[in-house]
Amino acid sequence: ARNFAHLLSTYIDTIVTVDPHLHRIHDIGELFAMPARAVAAAPALAGWISRQVENPVLVGPDSESEQWVSDVARRARCPFVVLQKVRHGDRDVEVSLPRLDELRGRVPVLVDDIISTARTMIAATRHVVHLGLAHPVCVGVHAVFSGDAFKALTDAGAQRIVTCNTIPHPSNEIDIRPLVATAIKAVLKYDKA
Repeated sequence: ARNFAHLLSTYIDTIVTVDPHLHRIHDIGELFAMPARAVAAAPALAGWISRQVENPVLVGPDSESEQWVSDVARRARCPFVVLQKVRHGDRDVEVSLPRLDELRGRVPVLVDDIISTARTMIAATRHVVHLGLAHPVCVGVHAVFSGDAFKALTDAGAQRIVTCNTIPHPSNEIDIRPLVATAIKAVLKYDKA
């Protein structure tokens, strides 16, 4: 991340990005010497979940997601659980649900910041379906969907796959343009000061 930020810094004056994959870096300002803002998609995700999913329980893909998923759950006023994940490789992921009781009678909503190979969501979807719970709704911020990821996630049993409009994809249903516009205005105001 630091090398990429250094490279970008030589070509741009300001950066606004949405939920960069910076799990171990707390503030995007640590990376850039210029005005930089990371927009959180959590309010938009929570709003969509509240409007579109009846009786949801949010499911985070791993321990690193807990802080992020708990924020979305708090905003959507619903419970959440976090999967225990073991990654054996890019396309080999094993997951388990630590607290199954919280999912019974609810619609599981798998939430992740980036869906690239979708292997974590596929493993979680298969696990939830195997346990006899409702087929999950899969929600992601960035719809990378490399290779056959979208089809594989659908085939695994996802009842619906929804993403933000950060990367154009047919799954885009969550509009974060207003959040980005607000951040751009704030950065431009800061830049002029």
